[in-house]
Parts: sequence; C-alpha cells; structure tokens
Amino acid sequence: MSTTIPRPETRHDLDAGTMRAAVFEGPDRIILQERPVPVCGPTDAIIRVTMTTICGTDVHILRGEYPVAPGRIIGHEPVGVIERLGSAVVGYEIGDRVLCGAISPCGSCFYCQNHTESQCAGHGGEWEAIGGWRLGNSIDGVQADFFVVPYAQANLAKIPDDMTDEQCLMLADIASTGISAAETAEVRIGQTVAVFAQGPIGLCATAGARLKGASLIIAVDSIHERLALSREMGADEVIDFTQEDPVAAIKRLTEGRGVDVAIEALGKQETFTWALDATRPGGIVSSLGVYGGKLEIPLESFVYGIGDKKILTTLCPGGKERMRTLMELVRRGKLDVSKLITHRFALDDIEEAYDLFAHQRDGVVKVAITP
Repeated sequence: MSTTIPRPETRHDLDAGTMRAAVFEGPDRIILQERPVPVCGPTDAIIRVTMTTICGTDVHILRGEYPVAPGRIIGHEPVGVIERLGSAVVGYEIGDRVLCGAISPCGSCFYCQNHTESQCAGHGGEWEAIGGWRLGNSIDGVQADFFVVPYAQANLAKIPDDMTDEQCLMLADIASTGISAAETAEVRIGQTVAVFAQGPIGLCATAGARLKGASLIIAVDSIHERLALSREMGADEVIDFTQEDPVAAIKRLTEGRGVDVAIEALGKQETFTWALDATRPGGIVSSLGVYGGKLEIPLESFVYGIGDKKILTTLCPGGKERMRTLMELVRRGKLDVSKLITHRFALDDIEEAYDLFAHQRDGVVKVAITP
C-alpha cells in the first residue's frame, strides 16, 4: 500500500543572499562556509536541498586525487524542491520535489546527439574532461542549502508523491553508475559476474548484475558488513580477499575459466589487476573506479593483448528519463538502495561526516546530509 509523502513547505529566503555550503579549499580541506545564493538563468532551476550525501568521488577530491578547482562547492547527489525556474523551463512548478543528476547533459551537443550524454560539451561548448559531470565538478555542487541545475528542462525528474527522499537519493549517481557497469558490459542472462569492492558503487553494480540476469554474481571485499549487504543486493557468493586469493576463488567457482564479466568498483591498481586476472579469455572488464594514481595494464593479465579481453569504462548516463526509469524500478520493488544509508548528519556537521566517511569508520556505507 503506497503512502503519500507530503510536499515540503517552500521556503522564501533566497533573497537573503547567502547560504551554507561545503567548499573544497585544497587537499584535505573541505570547509563549511557562507556563500552567495546562486542566480537563476533562463534555462536553469534553483533547488532547495532537502537531502544530499557524500560520494566516494568527493573523497577523491578531498585527498587531491581528482582535480577540482579550489573554492568549488562540492557534492553531486541531491534531492530537493524547486524554488526558482528559468523563463525557458516548462512543465514544472515552484514546490515540485525533484531528483537531479550529477550528470547534466544539454541534450543537443555532438556528444548528447551521439548518445554519450555523460561526456556532454554543452551548448556550443568544447568538450572538457568528463564534461557532462557538472555539479560539484565544473560548476558548484549540492552540499549546500541551494544549488543551480543547468539545462533544467532535461535534468529535473519529478519525484512521485509515494516515494521518499531516502528512496531516491542515490538513484541519479551511485545507483545509476553501478547499474551502468552491467549495462556497458552487456551482461546477458546466465552469465557469471564478479564485482570487486562492495562500497556503495560496488553494491549497486552487484544489483545491476542481478537486474541484467547474471546467474552467478561473486562479490569481493574485506569488510564483513559490506559482504553481508552484498548478498541482499544480489550476490550469490562472497569472497573476503584477506582470507583467500580472490582470483583463485573465482576460478574455482567458474570451473577454472574465470568470469564472463568483472566489474572494478574501487579505482585501485590491485583491484583492477584482480579484475583482469579473474576474467576469462574473451571476457570483459567493466571499470567504474575513479583512479587517483598511475594505472598500469599488466601484460600477463591482459594476455599480452591477444586474449580477446575487453576493458570498458563507464560514467553513468544523465538526464531526467534515466532518473525516471530508476525511480520506477524502486516503485515496483525491483531495487532498494535506501538500505545503503547507514549514517545521518546535518549540513552544519558535514566536516564531521567527511571525517567519518573518508576513514570508513563505524561500518559506514553511505551518509545522508540534511540541511
């Protein structure tokens, strides 16, 4: 039986001029500051944040492992309420609850028209690295009271009244990215899949492999709580890599061949090498991790380039239709990522939240931040 979620009261304090925001000042320094409320252009929307979170990519930014300009407001996983709409944006109203994606494609550039929306260059723009990822990367992000959505017409997904913020919070980024690893690899019914690392993105990759119909899903990690959670998300077998060689264990479970698809969901040389080693000849490595250092392809693992192994990378697609589709999976009981939320913090305590999440204390999987 569905429950109607009441629409939050719209707050009319944008004209006060300032807001709280988590700002990246340089390696190991993310500070809560007062910042100007963003201005709404004709194709934009201003969203009041009702819930956001900290992503593993934000930790890469914090550590200086992924380049973001100092002074940038970070964060890219928001749920919120429309406070202002640009004159060119139609079909929405002030007060609508919406899900917004980190990937905010324009819909009309070369990359969008060639169905690589995650690499969007924007209207008349030139492509920059990971061009479609704007929030908290090339423009200010969402760990704040308010943020601006560019190309809002294509990037606002209305939240059904019977869905909570918690149900939607991770759909636009973590869940979409994790699931897209299985989509990019074109996992087929009956195939075998190994997922290396069961952090939030790896857990969603595990769910994606299940949704695509894999017959055997093997989850690899070292944290007991995450391995247990991976079973809930769809894993058939779990491997603690501190207790046994994960590649040998995977070969044992697959009659010595290796898996059809290995998903790397951490961004480390070790897990990348394991994924290559655990993939059968002719198999696929689907890489999700954000790599913070030098990455090498070991010759033996790659069978000297003649083993017919494919290495594919994925940045999740963006846009409102992708978000609508994922919300429908949740509404129909096919996916539940709200169980990944293990800790909750107020925006005023976000520095404490970063410290907990970055150091992986207290069994944390995902933290929710509420302004």
